[in-house]
Amino acid sequence: MQVADMVCGNTPDGVAHEENYFKYRSSSRLTEFFADIDTDFCHDGSTRKLWVAETLDKILSEPHSSAYAVPGTFARVIARLMDREDATNESADRTKALAALNRALARDGLEAFYADDSTCYLRFAGTNALVAPSPNPHRPLSTAEVERREQLASYLDTASEDELIEEVLLPLFRQLGYHRITAAGHRDKALEYGKDVWMRFTLPTQHVLYFGIQAKKGKLDSSGVTRGSNANIAEVYNQVLMMLGHEIFDPEIGKRVLVDHAFIVAGGTITKAARAWLGNKLDASKRSQILFMDREDILNLFVVTNLPLPGPAQPSPMVSDEPPF
Repeated sequence: MQVADMVCGNTPDGVAHEENYFKYRSSSRLTEFFADIDTDFCHDGSTRKLWVAETLDKILSEPHSSAYAVPGTFARVIARLMDREDATNESADRTKALAALNRALARDGLEAFYADDSTCYLRFAGTNALVAPSPNPHRPLSTAEVERREQLASYLDTASEDELIEEVLLPLFRQLGYHRITAAGHRDKALEYGKDVWMRFTLPTQHVLYFGIQAKKGKLDSSGVTRGSNANIAEVYNQVLMMLGHEIFDPEIGKRVLVDHAFIVAGGTITKAARAWLGNKLDASKRSQILFMDREDILNLFVVTNLPLPGPAQPSPMVSDEPPF
């Protein structure tokens, strides 16, 4: 009800009009508000506050991943509500409106905050995990996001394969809602079975899908041999077959399960020829299980999910820890 008052722009009882920091919205403006966040709720002429409260309740009842306690649509409500252009009775930083909103959210363990892109996001106060709509990596980036993207690109230029996995991919997939993420590591390759990482994702229907990740530091191409940081897609082929053919043990359910889908992730580009070569090698059933992510996907997703940038990459040691043959 408190958030509904804010969406309506009502002045709470006992509060001076000058201390109301939210824009007043009439019936038609409320319909516009919910249209702005890509919903089709239309005000029916009833009491505005009660209608908004019922609408918010419907939004909060939407199916969503168990990794989040709040649907992404509610995060869009907060982002629209706290648009800095709607500042009322205060400056554009909206510190007073933000404080009032956080007093209402605090009892549910949530906190609203402004990021560098001037958008208001939600996070869980205890863990600082972001509650956000599904990130759109194809949207235009702000100046600050472009700068962060360039910094991450510089990091990937010097990062080792393990750093790519541990400092970039693991935080990214956690933020995207994957859970039980387990990295095999590169010190004990006998335990990998073609997987650098395995993880699971819970659908809104509560069905669970299992994913494996095969990561390569540089470019994936279809040349005959591996050169420098470039990896030959033929090397990935056998690893993908191992990934899809070997079971993994999920300790939470006490069973061994097969990987449903395999991510092939490259810190560089994945050429069209490499994708086509792998597609021709795999049969139709396995081909449908393969998902590709290259450098552009990593950069854009990492930036739009507002993750902190990893630290400077350490140079790879000259001496390998692999046992001699």
